[in-house]
Amino acid sequence: MGELAEKTGITKRTIDYYTNIGLLKAERSASNYRYYAPTMIERLHYIEQRKQQGLSLIEIQHELNITPYEEIDVQMLRVKMQDLEQDVTTLLEQINKQDNKDIEKIKKNVSPESIALMQSLLLLIHN
Repeated sequence: MGELAEKTGITKRTIDYYTNIGLLKAERSASNYRYYAPTMIERLHYIEQRKQQGLSLIEIQHELNITPYEEIDVQMLRVKMQDLEQDVTTLLEQINKQDNKDIEKIKKNVSPESIALMQSLLLLIHN
């Protein structure tokens, strides 16, 4: 990262931030150093030029066809919630097929925290 900062005149802190939000890509060495491809120098100059022209980093991400991390996180959460909804639905179907004795056994094996979590998820899913 220091070499990239030296070549471009852009601070290490800025380069680190751009890498963390996905604007720049770095490879990690075995000793955890970041290595940037030569194309990242051009990208860094492009980012700085577009910033000077008044674009936000999110607009620059869109120009570079990079999905902002916030959008990725929301998409992943939606997928995980759909998976959880399917799991809860399957579990409820299985519980409904059981008699009361089996339901009590299941309830004894599920912690109160898990029950609270499932209830919270059901509320989120249905709202």
